[in-house]
Formats: sequence, structure tokens, C-alpha cells
Amino acid sequence: MATFAMSLPVLKRPLVLLREGLLPSPPGRWLNRLVAACRTRFHDLTHRLFAQPAEPPIHALVEWLFIRILGLIYFVAFASLAVQITGLIGSRGILPAGDYLQAIHNRFGSQSYWLVPTVFWLNSGDTFLKAVCVAGAVLALVLCAGYAQRLILIALFVLYLSLVSVGQDFLNFQWDALLLETGFLAIFLGNSRLVVWLFRWLLFRLVFLSGALKLLSGDPTWRSLTALNYHYETQPLPTPLAWYLHQLPEVFQKLSVAAVLCIELGAPFLILAPRRLRFFAAAAIIFLQTLIALSGNYAFFNLLTVALAVFLLDDQALRRRFPDRVAQSLLARQANGKTSPAGRWIAAGVAVLIVLVSGFQIVQAFGGPVPRPVRQLMVSVAPVRIINAYGLFAVMTTSRPEIIVEGSSDGHTWLAYEFKYKPGDVTRPPGWVAPYQPRLDWQMWFAALGTCYDNPWFVSFMLRLHQGSPDVLALLGKNPFPDAPPQYIRARLYDYHFTDLAARRADAAWWRRKLMGAYSCRFS
Repeated sequence: MATFAMSLPVLKRPLVLLREGLLPSPPGRWLNRLVAACRTRFHDLTHRLFAQPAEPPIHALVEWLFIRILGLIYFVAFASLAVQITGLIGSRGILPAGDYLQAIHNRFGSQSYWLVPTVFWLNSGDTFLKAVCVAGAVLALVLCAGYAQRLILIALFVLYLSLVSVGQDFLNFQWDALLLETGFLAIFLGNSRLVVWLFRWLLFRLVFLSGALKLLSGDPTWRSLTALNYHYETQPLPTPLAWYLHQLPEVFQKLSVAAVLCIELGAPFLILAPRRLRFFAAAAIIFLQTLIALSGNYAFFNLLTVALAVFLLDDQALRRRFPDRVAQSLLARQANGKTSPAGRWIAAGVAVLIVLVSGFQIVQAFGGPVPRPVRQLMVSVAPVRIINAYGLFAVMTTSRPEIIVEGSSDGHTWLAYEFKYKPGDVTRPPGWVAPYQPRLDWQMWFAALGTCYDNPWFVSFMLRLHQGSPDVLALLGKNPFPDAPPQYIRARLYDYHFTDLAARRADAAWWRRKLMGAYSCRFS
């Protein structure tokens, strides 16, 4: 101990000499300059990353931009359903909403109105189904125009929840749940700054769970960084760009998987970081969503995620993108706006509920215990879909089975029904369709991964084709029996793969396929 104590002045002396600039030159002068330069650059870096603006952050421009994007997404969601709804859940559709509501009521009685919250308890006819879709699209445009914001947000949430509640398999996608949760939170904008943090928390859960579940699932393709070797050709509705991306070398695919995991597992924690690091998180998330949108048709999911990323910015960052007159008007409007104590208390109560339930959803995803009262709370709020679990492509599909539906009038000559967007004819290129979602085409992808017994809706679909239902036939791209429905209907399963460059040049085919066998029994 004595020896160590006596050595401290000796150890300190070079540091003191360096600080005082007394080291021998020229090495001393060079080292002094190096330390000074590093100190300055480190100071500049920390200032850029962690310094807060002189004014407290405000979000008038952020909220204005977000509401316009949300209105656009609502418009796309309602308008795209308006042209599909009767074929999907109409009276002559694949899964009639009226039959579904009747079955629910027969089983659960008065509890049905909470278990399936929908305005279609009043009327589930085809005209009313279309009217709700049209009304939602019109209200979404009014929201974009900036009128009666809170009332319209409430109406849009109720109408879309009504559609999702009776949509069964066809409105059971993660982006439908995400739109409902986002739309619900938007109702409380302007009541409290806490709502901005709830949007950030939603974005954190969405992105982080998407990355975490890829690794927690134990799927070998994510852990070996080979997931993108399969993804571009096996995803539900690839774009033309996906074919070209699939041709890239394996080293590029592995680096891309590593980048995806880094963004999904790293960027969410920057959401909770200081201001400029949040900007970096926003840029990383928007970059990833742009690449996903370019390679696959995922309805309005990518645009909705980008809308949530807007809340990682603030008005100081956006002000340069707005005309001065518009920016000053919006900022003055927020400054003059008054929030009621009741509104702040309601927003605080919503925040407690969401953080509690969603926090335990994350615990549950990691295999942790969830207390019984919380599980009961999860079940209670599940019907209104305001707190949801997320995580896309936790397990990568490594093959692409496709169902080809065929009809015949004599049992010998079979003609294929062609869908509008899903792969069928091998020479037809993949298309661009998002943010519109052809929901039958999407469900055909899921059905091909299982059997007709796993997908009872498919049996109903085959029956409607055999009956010649005009509403269902309108969902298809080509009906080979325009005069009368066929005598027989069958479904066969094929294995599809992208062609390579040589095959494309030889016969202009985008796909190659191989018959695997029958998918289901014939209808006759």
C-alpha cells in the first residue's frame, strides 16, 4: 500500500505536464494539439447529439402533418374496401356479415354487442356495408381538410372498428389493428403532450417487437442471416423490383438482413433518446419502410409506420419545410388553444391503460409471467382493438405454394380463374398495388400455406364460384365462364419460384412452377 501511494505522484506527473503544456517538444506540442483537437470535436459531437433547443419542443406542425397523412390512410382503407366489401362479406359474398352476426348472437346473447362492437348490428345489408365504406372515405377527406377534427376522428374509428369486427379473415391483418390503435390515439391529440409520447411508445413496440420476435421465434433463416434469400419471392404480393432484388448475390442478402435487424432492434431505443438521436431513429425507420414498400405490396402499413415516425420530430425541425405564413398560423393556433383539465385527465387515464397492457404484452412476448388481473384486462379491451401486439414475419416462409382454381363444364377441359394480383400466369409480371389491398389475393397466400380444413372461408369461396356469385367474381381478374358457372370446380397446388436472368431472356417468364397435387375436393 505504501509503495502504491508513493507511486501516485509519479503516475500523475505526465498527465499534469500534458495539461500544463510542459512536455518536451516536438512530441509534446504534437500531443497537446491532438488532445485539444479531440476535446473540441468531442464537445461538438456531444452538443449536436444531446443539446436541447432553447425553446421547449412543440408539435403543432407535427400534429398537422400527421393528421393529413392519417386522413389519407383512412381514405385509402375505406375506399379500397368499398369496391370489395360485398364480395368479401356481403349477402352473396364469401363470409356474409349477417350470418356471422347471427351466429355470434345465438351463442353469446347480449354479450355479443361488446364482443363484436359494430354498427352493423343495426343493418348488415349490402347497401349499408357500402354506405359505411363510402361515409368513411368522405369523412377521411374532410379530416384532411381540417374540419371538426376530433368528432371526425371518433367517427372514423367507430366506422373502421365496425368493419374490422365483422370482416373476419379478410380484415384481420396487423395494419388493420395498427390503424385502429393509431386512430384511437389521434382522438386525444391536443389534450396533453403525453399523447405524443404514446405515439412514440406505439412506434417503439411496433418496430422493436418486429425485430425481437424474429430472433425469439428460433427461425434459422433470421439467425443465419439468410431470410432475404427467400423473402422476395415468397412474400404475399411482390413488386417487380422484388424479382431483381432476388437475383442479387448472397453476401448482399446477408448484409441486408443484418441491417434490418440492426434497425428493428436498435432504432426503437433511440426513440427514447435525446432529440437528434430521435431524428436518426426516424430516418432509419423511414428508410427501412421505404425499402419494404418498394419490394412488396403491404397495403397502407408502410405509410402508417412513416406517419408514426413523424412524432419523433418537432416543429423546429419541420418549420423550414412549411411556408412561413402556414407555420406561424399553426403555431399561433396551438398557443391560443386551451386544453381542459378533463381532457388532460382522460389522456392520462388512457396512457396508464395503454402502458400497463402493452408493457405486459412485451413481457409475454419474452416468455415472462402476466398477472391474472392484467390478463383479464387484456381480454376485456381486446374487442375494441386499441392495444395490440405486433411482429411481422417472425418466421420466414422458405417456399411459395400457390393455389390455382380451375373450372370445367365437362370434367375434361379445365380453365383457370385468374386473380387480379396474386401469381398465376407465369408470364405475368408482379404488379404495383399498395396502398390498395386486394384482400382475397392476400388470403389466398395464407390459404396456400395450410389446407382447406384450416381455411373454411376457402370452401365458401369455391361454393360461390360454383354458384356464379357476381360479387365474388368481381374480385377476380378473369372469369373463364362468363355465360354460366362451370359444372365442376377444383383447386390445385403449385410450387412457384422466381426465374433467373437466363430464363427471363429465353421465354419472358417471371415465374416457374411445378404441380404439387390437389388442394381440396372438387365441387360439382
